[in-house]
Amino acid sequence: MKKNKFLVTGGAGFIGSNLVDLLIQEGHEVVVVDNLSTGKKANINKNAQFIEADLNCCSQDIHPGSVYRQFPCPSRDTKIVEEAAKNVDGIFHLAALARVQPSIEDPIKYNNTNVNGTLNILFIAQKLGVKRFVYSASSSAYGNAEVLPTSEDCPTDPLSPYGLQKLIGEQYCRVFYHCYGLETVSLRYFNVFGERQSLDSGAYKLVMSVFAQQRLEGKPLTITGDGEQRRDFTYVGDVAKSNLLAMTSKNVGSGEVINIGCGDNRSVNQLADLMGGEKTYIEKRLEPQETLADNSKAKKLLQWEPTVSIEDWVPKYKKSLNID
Repeated sequence: MKKNKFLVTGGAGFIGSNLVDLLIQEGHEVVVVDNLSTGKKANINKNAQFIEADLNCCSQDIHPGSVYRQFPCPSRDTKIVEEAAKNVDGIFHLAALARVQPSIEDPIKYNNTNVNGTLNILFIAQKLGVKRFVYSASSSAYGNAEVLPTSEDCPTDPLSPYGLQKLIGEQYCRVFYHCYGLETVSLRYFNVFGERQSLDSGAYKLVMSVFAQQRLEGKPLTITGDGEQRRDFTYVGDVAKSNLLAMTSKNVGSGEVINIGCGDNRSVNQLADLMGGEKTYIEKRLEPQETLADNSKAKKLLQWEPTVSIEDWVPKYKKSLNID
């Protein structure tokens, strides 16, 4: 495989840092851009170049009226990111505010990061002539899918600002391919789990991490609704591999949207049983009843296959946290 130089936004985060590790393992040169709002310096591979910067434009960075004359807005960090992106062969865009419930509470903040930030890095990519752009999208774009397993041809109907924002990012990727010739691929992730998933209140805190924290604190596992809602849990190492395949495959690059999911699902009650401990049920919240990926497109175009099930991984996770 040819060795390349890649930029990874959000490379200090859960999924991004696992991708960076894979890229370096494969012999590629990697530049990480992260504002550390949810990512951690400790996650960054020591062999990657790290640049702390934000993809957003902040109002205090914009000179009066300049937003109407120049695009994107001329923030200091945007210029830093543009410098970092010079001479890279491809960009993996994972930087995002990644949780549904907080996006409902603060949609403007989430829009600034998830939509404006994506538009900024796309603009930089096409301006510099970057060959390919791989975007981390989300299965939340489907909302409460009526067809299971859900294929990429099924209707999108986001239930949250986060889901809508990630869908807008996909559409911008497609537009940048058609308008500017920037090769783009959008990967719709389904409930990613694995090494470095957060136990704190930051991005990508899955129900598994909530349960783990409750077990560590000796508390019952809180389950929303009746616990029969089902999720397609997908291993982070498999997600990282899908990104590398999307960047290098000759079969994609024209704005495709591809599901990255295990193609199997488990109920929250089943996950609680895997984690062990007492359960308690709380009020239901706004969320899809079931997610289940049709991953045949990923298999066909990327030759991608999921390799790790949640049943395989949870015992290792519990052992790492000293949970009996």
